[in-house]
Amino acid sequence: MVTQAEKARSFKALHDKPGCFILPNPWDAGSAKLLAGLGFEALATTSAGLAFTLGKPDGVGRVTRDETITNAHAIVAATDLPVTADLEDGFGSKPEAAAETIKRAVAVGLVGGSIEDSTREGDKPVYDIAHAVERIVAAAEVVKSLSFPFLLVGRAENYLHGRADLGDTIRRLQAYQQAGAQVLYAPGLRTREEVATLVKSVDRPVNVLMGPGGATVADLAALGVRRVSVGGSLARAAFGGFLKAARELKERGTFGFTAEATPHTELNAAFD
Repeated sequence: MVTQAEKARSFKALHDKPGCFILPNPWDAGSAKLLAGLGFEALATTSAGLAFTLGKPDGVGRVTRDETITNAHAIVAATDLPVTADLEDGFGSKPEAAAETIKRAVAVGLVGGSIEDSTREGDKPVYDIAHAVERIVAAAEVVKSLSFPFLLVGRAENYLHGRADLGDTIRRLQAYQQAGAQVLYAPGLRTREEVATLVKSVDRPVNVLMGPGGATVADLAALGVRRVSVGGSLARAAFGGFLKAARELKERGTFGFTAEATPHTELNAAFD
């Protein structure tokens, strides 16, 4: 059995070596096992994938911290791979909430987690920098007390809320870096030029959400990106396949979807 500390060290090593690695996002234990079987080196949870699995919308505070931690625990237990988690806004506006969320993440075996600066409030979608920094500082204090390297991710949410202000995004990530974040992430960047500018503006590993402007993993590696995640895309692909099959059943009464379904024996073997 691989210990949490061993997973943490191997996860940090992925960030320390040259190049860029893919960090796919399972939404449950089964998808985690399938990704591990394909040879990925680490996994990240997805708030969107979890929300959709629970029959809830994503990004509006409907998924609880208990549900998020329980889901992360199941994914951690499913494989020997390092797992980092999407911990949303830390499940509370106060710095103490972010710190408690990190404590609970550590307790279920995670070796990394992100705290975003989204407020879930329509008229003010992101926190002021000063308050956002206080939340990262509180989370970082928990991380500093550990005997292994838990990678705290500082997330700037501007672009996901229609605030395409690269300058402010960079200032935020620079502040989160100073506050103790070891990885930086600004989901929603739209061009390779924005990614390149961000990477050059910080001195921590940068996570990018898929490939803006059609960029491949190789393209992003050339820009200095250290890791690439896909958010809820794999979960949406799975739900897309399900809906396509269900619509065929409902609208045509045919069963052609079974030709593309993964064989029962293959899944049984993968989950054995």
